[in-house]
Amino acid sequence: MRIIKLSFLFIVAVVWTASAQEAEPNNQSVFDFFGDRQSTVYRSASGKPGPKYWQNSADYKINATLNPEKDLLTGNITISYTNNSPESLEFIWLQMEQNRFTEESRGTLTTPIQGNRYTGDMDGGYKISNLVAKSGRRGDASDKHIIEDTRMQVFFKEPIEANGGTATVSMNFEYTIPTTGMDRMGQLDVEDGTIFAMAQWYPRLAVFDDVRGWNTTPYLGAGEFYLEYGDFEYNITVPYDYIVVGSGELVNSGEVLTATQQKRMQQAAKSDTTVYIITPEEVGDPAKTSVKQSGTSTWKFKIKNSRDVAFGTSKAFIWDAAKINLPNGKTAMAQSAYPKESDGETAWSRSTEYTKYSIEHYSEKWFPYPYPVAVNVAADIGGMEYPGLSFCGYKSTEKSLWGVTDHEFGHNWFPMIVGSNERLYAWMDEGFNTFINFYSSEVFNDGEYQDDLDQTRQYVNWLTSESRESIATYPDVVSTRNLGMIAYVKPAMGLLMLREYILGQERFDNAFTAYIERWAYKHPTPGDFFNTMENVAGEDLSWFWKSWFYGNGNIDLAIDGVYPYQGSYLVVLSNKGEVPMPVKMKVVYEDGSEEMINLPGEIWQRGNSWNHLISTNKEVKSITIDPDKILPDVNGSNDSWPSTIYDEK
Repeated sequence: MRIIKLSFLFIVAVVWTASAQEAEPNNQSVFDFFGDRQSTVYRSASGKPGPKYWQNSADYKINATLNPEKDLLTGNITISYTNNSPESLEFIWLQMEQNRFTEESRGTLTTPIQGNRYTGDMDGGYKISNLVAKSGRRGDASDKHIIEDTRMQVFFKEPIEANGGTATVSMNFEYTIPTTGMDRMGQLDVEDGTIFAMAQWYPRLAVFDDVRGWNTTPYLGAGEFYLEYGDFEYNITVPYDYIVVGSGELVNSGEVLTATQQKRMQQAAKSDTTVYIITPEEVGDPAKTSVKQSGTSTWKFKIKNSRDVAFGTSKAFIWDAAKINLPNGKTAMAQSAYPKESDGETAWSRSTEYTKYSIEHYSEKWFPYPYPVAVNVAADIGGMEYPGLSFCGYKSTEKSLWGVTDHEFGHNWFPMIVGSNERLYAWMDEGFNTFINFYSSEVFNDGEYQDDLDQTRQYVNWLTSESRESIATYPDVVSTRNLGMIAYVKPAMGLLMLREYILGQERFDNAFTAYIERWAYKHPTPGDFFNTMENVAGEDLSWFWKSWFYGNGNIDLAIDGVYPYQGSYLVVLSNKGEVPMPVKMKVVYEDGSEEMINLPGEIWQRGNSWNHLISTNKEVKSITIDPDKILPDVNGSNDSWPSTIYDEK
């Protein structure tokens, strides 16, 4: 398209835009340093753990018995706690999430009458007995404790000494296993028996950290978990014909697996394709699936440096497995346990394939997977993650099964390896995981199940809705209709923009990998993430954290006009949204050649309008902002010149 060179129009345009730019207030408040992120001895302004960073730990030994006839779990637990903090502790707090399943729990009383995803049974709750707490040099025993909703406070006769003091707490516990467990645990009846998805099944240490002290936020619903790291030994006793799969290594396979199953397991450990441990034809025949033919069996597991454990058990399981190839020549094992109802080549027969690929991809791209197994368990649960084990919907097939499997196992990186506080900052695990899921889906099986996160403009209706909330809203506070966007999609889009539009892939990957490596098996805050990304990438991103993660505004970059000037072209740009962005413009010339122009975000520091001169002796045919449509720009009609009707990608 030829431009008519009217100098009068050009002069008017230049004078008007220049005076407007001088008159409007500057945007210093948007670009000011965001948050209290200065160094302490515990956390550095560079984003690293500080020279005196400390973290407490909890090791667990648990024996539990599941009685499927009574829907009852009974057990005893011994917790060895190490206080690495610089202060002595007169008491500790434990999370008691099974107490959520009572009529009087805060979670029940704050659930809408019509219910929601986090509706659960109300006939459960812990019964605790024989509590013994010991600390100090004398080791005098105390049984003093207070149970308040989903928290337990345990007192000691002597404080746990600072800087390495230890304590032990032991108790017996039991509870009725929920059938409906808030879409995180529970029971599923199938033709060949009941599948028990067991999570939040034992008292767990709350985190004591340098940021909030004791983290005792109650378990209500959407807010997930924040736990200390430690080593686990746990034994699960079940009826003789039940199979148990769990977080960590099965250490007594010779006692609970038949000779045939052991042989198949050894074969699977060397196979890149799926091998049956229990075939569909064998399900329901204890003579082929069980070592014993009566009584009970005890399955023993271990896992190191983990924040939690979960398990699934049933006599209805088809069970298969394959080798996972990890960096540096190491291996692990992918496993799947599912009923006949979930079997099929478009369904759970591919679960182990999906699990294997997901773990291998994230291990290679971001950080090596640390656990010996990754087990996918079919259950009446949409999708829920625990270290080394996931529960996924038993009816899922094809793309939905790939998506939920990849997402739940991606959580092994966020928050199982990088141990952020899910109960407060859902975006630091759900959003980060949704982001890495996009790239795994891009490459799995040559794009068999591609993700559409990069089609960001499909979310414009939500981004402009009056009921939207910011990413920083706590998960238990946010409206359930907004949770998917603020915890998953919007933060994932933020990372996508950082990688593909703002920083570029190399700088982003360097910084994001550094964040994972620095905070592996530790407890980062949002500030630790912000500081790491800025320091490693070498970019002040306060404006982005402030506006996209903690604000509620939108992106709207615009081309207001293009004017001739002394054989060149003046492009008049404006930032009509609340989120400033660098400007990437694709210029197409009449001779067919193209040019990319990149303007930094700082053009908006002194106001929301900017003039850019394209120095060329060629005739410009068209100009487009963000030609790849990475940005969720809420008004695509002003992104290009000549102005055209916006064609959604």
